[in-house]
Amino acid sequence: MAEKNEYQVTDYAGKLAKGFLHNPLTPILGIFLLLMGYLALNIMPREEDPQIAISGGAVIVPMPGATPREIENIIINPLERKLREVKGIEHIYGMAMNNVGIVNVMYYIGENREDSNLKLYDKVMQNMDLMPKGVMQPLIKPFDIDIDIPIVTVAFYPKKGSKVDDVQLFDIVRRIQQKINAVKNVAKTTVVGARKAQYNIQVDMSRLSAYHLSLGQIMKAVQSIAVDVPDVKGRTKKNELVVFGVKNAIESVKDVGSVIVAQYMGSPIYLRDVATVTEGVDIQNFKTAKIRFKKDMKESKLGTERHQVTLTVAKLAGTNAVFVADDVLELLKEHNAEFAKEGIGYLVTRNYGKRADEAVNELMHHLIITIVIIALMLVFALGWRESIIVTFTVPAILAITLFVAWLTGQTINRITLFAFLLSLGLLVDAAIIVIENIHRHLHAHDVEKKEMDELLIEATDEIGAPTNIATLAIILTMVPMAFVGGMMGSFMKPIPYNVPVALVASLFVAYIFTPYLSLKLLKKPEHKHHHTKHKKDKEVK
Repeated sequence: MAEKNEYQVTDYAGKLAKGFLHNPLTPILGIFLLLMGYLALNIMPREEDPQIAISGGAVIVPMPGATPREIENIIINPLERKLREVKGIEHIYGMAMNNVGIVNVMYYIGENREDSNLKLYDKVMQNMDLMPKGVMQPLIKPFDIDIDIPIVTVAFYPKKGSKVDDVQLFDIVRRIQQKINAVKNVAKTTVVGARKAQYNIQVDMSRLSAYHLSLGQIMKAVQSIAVDVPDVKGRTKKNELVVFGVKNAIESVKDVGSVIVAQYMGSPIYLRDVATVTEGVDIQNFKTAKIRFKKDMKESKLGTERHQVTLTVAKLAGTNAVFVADDVLELLKEHNAEFAKEGIGYLVTRNYGKRADEAVNELMHHLIITIVIIALMLVFALGWRESIIVTFTVPAILAITLFVAWLTGQTINRITLFAFLLSLGLLVDAAIIVIENIHRHLHAHDVEKKEMDELLIEATDEIGAPTNIATLAIILTMVPMAFVGGMMGSFMKPIPYNVPVALVASLFVAYIFTPYLSLKLLKKPEHKHHHTKHKKDKEVK
């Protein structure tokens, strides 16, 4: 019969093992951790790259009639001096041009964007009394880096044989854009390459010279059409509402041609006298794109080019790119019948959400493969029961790390995944050390003198201090990375955040669950040679 000899616990490893060895909450804790990790994996926003806080803005100060030298001396230089008083500004760039001065401000990487924009606005508004006479109200435009990068781009094009022209295509895409703007967590949408309807005026320079006119006079005459509207009084003395129904002055090419641009020898000169007016699309727009299909290339050498309009969609910062992209694509599918009726096709040329989702899924696939490889190696080194115990610790540690990352507002991106991969080889160290020491104690010559509980607690407690020191040393090698500044520091920040959490979690999992599972799965081996020797000693006596 085994002699009762209580082992004195000296390290936190033994205390954890002793406290959770027979605790009925231990299996519930394990299930809870795995469940929290699974929920975090599915809830955490997925992105391809980590979001870096880049803040800055531009202060635009108009001063009509001022030269660049005047703008520099009385606007740019004083404004730069005042903006230097704002804490957190890294760079200031001033540009002086005719009639306007622009000062661009860039804050240090990592500065809060909203706070930076507010400080910039406050500083400019507080010093409005120092602005020289003739300066118009400054315009302050913050940089919106977070919402300027699209996660989905869709190219719309007229199908072969479609009767939809460029203007109709733009109108349809703009209507879809309005609906996509209402999708949850969509921040910004833009339409690129669109052709809008307009009246085109091509001025005959020889006729212009014959009438002694300048191009500026033509421009003023045309611009006056849009700005020359009657004043409207809201109410009369009898408190009656007055509504003017003003017919559009321009409804056709003839109306544009009938605009009076000047007078010559007592006779009016109309726009049609010096220019040709046509109704069409914005010919001055050079931001257009075309699409070509491989099947069209087979039919002809050059292929059939079709005009396309690209719709870009950006998401709000910190939201899940996968969910936003799926919602946008689902909305497009709802309009497939309308697109087919109009003869319009579309191609998704960029799906940031899909790439982020594939990256996360690929990592999880490789993690599973790695866990299986570790399990197989341990089967041959220690045994299949020991292998099962160590294999459980990997998903438990990753679950804790994912849950903590979710609580701290992080996203799953390729740098976060790299941090998991980097720490993967370190995660099982503590569990392997504990299970190896338990295995050694189970095969020791004096194993029969110890109870199983005491053996597990002693084996865990023995390796507690050196394992803690070794893990702490690895964590300290990661800490300096958290103090790296600039773009690289912000980009690599998930590594010093997640690797230490994973290593600390590996200690707790190893000290809590490894002894508990060992108690359930492992047994003390029978040493036959000891029994045989004991029997022979009795016979001799």
